Amino acid sequence: MTNFFWDRIFRFLYWYISKIDKKAEVIFMNYGFSRNNHQIKLEDKELKDRYSAQLYDYIARGAEVKGKDLLEVGSGRGGGLSFVTRYLKPKSATGLDLCEIAVAFCNKFHTLENIAFVQGNAQDMPFAESSFDVVLNIESSHRYPDMALFLKEAYRVLRPGGFFLFTDFRYSNDLEKLSEQLGATEFKLIKHEMITDDVLEALKLSSAEREALIYKLVPKLLHYWIKDFAATEGSPTFNHFAKKEMVYFNYVFQK
Repeated sequence: MTNFFWDRIFRFLYWYISKIDKKAEVIFMNYGFSRNNHQIKLEDKELKDRYSAQLYDYIARGAEVKGKDLLEVGSGRGGGLSFVTRYLKPKSATGLDLCEIAVAFCNKFHTLENIAFVQGNAQDMPFAESSFDVVLNIESSHRYPDMALFLKEAYRVLRPGGFFLFTDFRYSNDLEKLSEQLGATEFKLIKHEMITDDVLEALKLSSAEREALIYKLVPKLLHYWIKDFAATEGSPTFNHFAKKEMVYFNYVFQK
């Protein structure tokens, strides 16, 4: 099937989850992170989202966040930005997402004093130049039509010396193109690592809970698609990671 087909499917599923999840049971939409089953300290009510929260914790600790103005591009259901705000204590936290339904959800359910969510395009951000100290982008860029334009915007809204914390996945044969796009920017590379095994570990550990939530919220007709969207163990997406046909990477850049 074509990338266009899958893009339409995943956009529909994203919209569908936003419509059916009336009790805010789905506030993270990433694949998670677990390295040798190390567990960060969380409140009891957050344990169900442990692995997704651990991805945010690991990536956001790539730079000093405390006391900084932070932007997350592709903030989704807002759980990640809420976690970072509460645990890592930025001065302000702004979430940007293209989906109006997701932004409305976030502004309703994530009501911390120093957090706000804005509707907008990652390739044409509604912010002035040099507005933020940290730009965070987690598992979102693979859906952007123009990656080079996004990178240009991320650089523009960062203050001099600011950090761009970037993690996502690609098919293995797309890595060379991504490397060229990243190399064409003015960012200084601080760190680059592959974390596919850590994501796979998290997916294995969280699959049972993810499937239970799918069975609870989603009609049987859509189970196959939602499982693939969530990359539960045995799904096509999970298998792509297991075979390294898809890989997950983490970058830290500085302006």
